[in-house]
Amino acid sequence: MDTRSELGEFLRSRRAALRPEELGLTPHPTRRRVTGLRREELATLAGVSITHYTRLEQGRAKGVSDSVLYAIARTLRLGADETAHLLALARPADASAPRPPAPPRAEHASTSARRLIAAMTDVPALVLDRRGDVLTWNRLGHALLAGQLAPDGPDRPGARPNLVRMLFLDERYRALYDDPDSEAELAVASLRLVAGRHPDDRALAALVGELSIQSAEFAALWSRHPVRTCTSGTKRLHHPMVGALELAFENLCMPGAAGQRLIAYTTAPDSPSEAALRLLSSLAAPAATADRT
Repeated sequence: MDTRSELGEFLRSRRAALRPEELGLTPHPTRRRVTGLRREELATLAGVSITHYTRLEQGRAKGVSDSVLYAIARTLRLGADETAHLLALARPADASAPRPPAPPRAEHASTSARRLIAAMTDVPALVLDRRGDVLTWNRLGHALLAGQLAPDGPDRPGARPNLVRMLFLDERYRALYDDPDSEAELAVASLRLVAGRHPDDRALAALVGELSIQSAEFAALWSRHPVRTCTSGTKRLHHPMVGALELAFENLCMPGAAGQRLIAYTTAPDSPSEAALRLLSSLAAPAATADRT
């Protein structure tokens, strides 16, 4: 991915989202030709020269200082994730010595990670890479999210389930979520953050290209440049076998495995969701036994 064009698109999208009146500017009596803030208005409010800001938006500025980037972030009212994304785009790693991106390499969950989630017999859990590929899941994690898929899918790099792809292209997976639109927006926002940090990831670029072509919804969301990370929260699902589920989730970084994360889902004690999850576990157990015979 070209971080220079990504930087310009990101800044323009955030300028367009702000109205001059919100920042105390008096609307010009003549009709505006651009939506949101003009470049010169943003530069003035941030205390940056218009020439310097224009070069930054065009991807031609080098050695931009922290003070300039943070001033622009404050003026654009960027959140913490968006500010981190701006910094990553403005200062791509090894920008002074570009080299061809390395070919994609299949990732694998460590043996200890596999053992860990296998031991979590009452908790749905899985390990993902930074792109959303499932590297491994336990029995209950598979039953919860993708019982329609083969349990050994994560063990075959060429056919691994990808949760982002499934959200946009697999109706059965999308139907799990009570609010699939919000889930889709969060998935794209998280993927944008990863793309800014890893512009040379060819597999990630291929995933974005595939989804942009095959899903008009993904293409529309991607063009808006949402940026957000989510490390914990609540998922409300409607499982085809056990009905409504309200699950708390934790998104934990795996030490020593860059970009890999473990996601585990839990329910409140003595809740209907806990009973539904126990039922799902009992229903999935015979299938797991059959798979080993």
